[in-house]
Amino acid sequence: MIVTQLLPLDKKRIKVYIDGEYAFLLYKGEAHNFHIQEGQELSESVYSEIVEQLLPKRATKRAMNLLQKKDYTEYKLRQKLSEGGYSQDCIDAALEYVKSYNYVNDERYARDYISYYIELRSKNRIVQDLSNKGISKEIFGPILEEMYEELGGDIELEQAVELLRKKKYDPDNCDFNEKRRLMAFLARKGFTTSVIKKALSLDTTDC
Repeated sequence: MIVTQLLPLDKKRIKVYIDGEYAFLLYKGEAHNFHIQEGQELSESVYSEIVEQLLPKRATKRAMNLLQKKDYTEYKLRQKLSEGGYSQDCIDAALEYVKSYNYVNDERYARDYISYYIELRSKNRIVQDLSNKGISKEIFGPILEEMYEELGGDIELEQAVELLRKKKYDPDNCDFNEKRRLMAFLARKGFTTSVIKKALSLDTTDC
């Protein structure tokens, strides 16, 4: 194996190319310690040490550091590590480690997220948010339905009415164009047409 190029990524890191193909990302100090230079041969033992020991350990450490600052779904953590230049094998190793200690748990994440936002956001908005975070409906769907059932009442209608109240909506004094604007506003918040129409039919406060 011949190191064909060392391409600086930033002030601290370089992309290492072996036999003309991208191999891995190293800090400059690491490259120096392994005596990696352009045009020089890289032994199998050194290559194995880098890809089987150094990089998986660094990816795991990076994952732990990220999780200390905030909770991540598996999808978002994989995405974050990928942005850091780690290979799929390194990412898999890091995720296997953090999941083994339950540091990443999509079901727990979904339950916490829904619990926090269920009275603040529409059902469709929550579904969209969790889907964008890479959590499958098979995981969050039953949790969402369970929590809606526990709360009872018409949560979404109450949310829509409260938003209209903040907009000082009054069905007796708002014209057609204003109602269209408010309908579009609530639709962007994720409310269904039936909820929007029902909310607009109720009296809230003066416009």
